[in-house]
Amino acid sequence: MILDNAGIQKILPHRYPFLMVDTVLEIERLKRIVSLKNVSINEGFFQGHFPGKPVMPGVLIIEGMAQTGGLLLLSEIPERDKKLFYLAAVDEARFRRPVVPGDQLRIEVTVLKWKVKFCKLQAVATVNGDVAAEAILRCMLVDREPEAAPSDAPAGDAVGVRD
Repeated sequence: MILDNAGIQKILPHRYPFLMVDTVLEIERLKRIVSLKNVSINEGFFQGHFPGKPVMPGVLIIEGMAQTGGLLLLSEIPERDKKLFYLAAVDEARFRRPVVPGDQLRIEVTVLKWKVKFCKLQAVATVNGDVAAEAILRCMLVDREPEAAPSDAPAGDAVGVRD
């Protein structure tokens, strides 16, 4: 294991319940990364997707792919705490098999192109060697918004608020 959950959270801004990466197994700087997502029946989305037939939503598999790519690329960015990678496009997405509770999703992401603010990634998610999903992801690097300074105005004096 290259990164555990604590190490992942030092790089990614995502937190539970939206953190879709549990472990990083391999990293080839600027080229490739392999992560794992342990899929548990305790995941909140299984409550409604689908009752009696739980299936991990495809959009969350894509999110896990994007977060895995973000781990690879954000680890190379100076002052990464001031940056975010936004998912800009998902191309050629294919879902080959359902991902269900008890599965371990292995996500492999390969860099196809990387310029200063944009990247193109090839992502494949497998379960027991069978492809569950694959996609081409395009991401862009953006500055995080600075945190708003606390207002000195007393409550009720905000613009547009009347007594």
